[in-house]
Amino acid sequence: MITRLVPYESLNALQRQQVEAIEVHKEQIKFSGDIHGALHTVLSRPGPGVKGFALLADDIPVAFLLLKRPPVLPAWADEHSATLHALQVDQRHQGKGHGKACLQALPEVARQAFPEIRALELSVDADNEAAIALYARFGWVDSGEAYKGRIGHERRMGLIF
Repeated sequence: MITRLVPYESLNALQRQQVEAIEVHKEQIKFSGDIHGALHTVLSRPGPGVKGFALLADDIPVAFLLLKRPPVLPAWADEHSATLHALQVDQRHQGKGHGKACLQALPEVARQAFPEIRALELSVDADNEAAIALYARFGWVDSGEAYKGRIGHERRMGLIF
């Protein structure tokens, strides 16, 4: 199976419909949101501040994520970074390494989308141990800072280029 992380705007009409059908497990929605919220963010804010990306497995979208830059960069993020949001792997395709494929491809894709960035950052729920461990395996470092997020305390993690 060949996977690649591609910009949302490069998808054809069928692939865009397939992205709309991405579903995450109910218990994951509190962490990542759902695909409709993520797509709304991309489509309602066209411009340089938000970019969506789909992971294609043999040309079929199986995951989606957002990257943000100013003017929609979160207040907790460094101005020289892009932030990762709404990483979602379709529940029918989980357990096949697609989350890992997203994280492996992300640094290069982020640098292509935003050549000026020096790092990637994310905020992850402090109780989401599986996500924290996954990010750490791919070189993301916990900043040691926590703050009150929308569903509990969140940790900031970064990946410096």
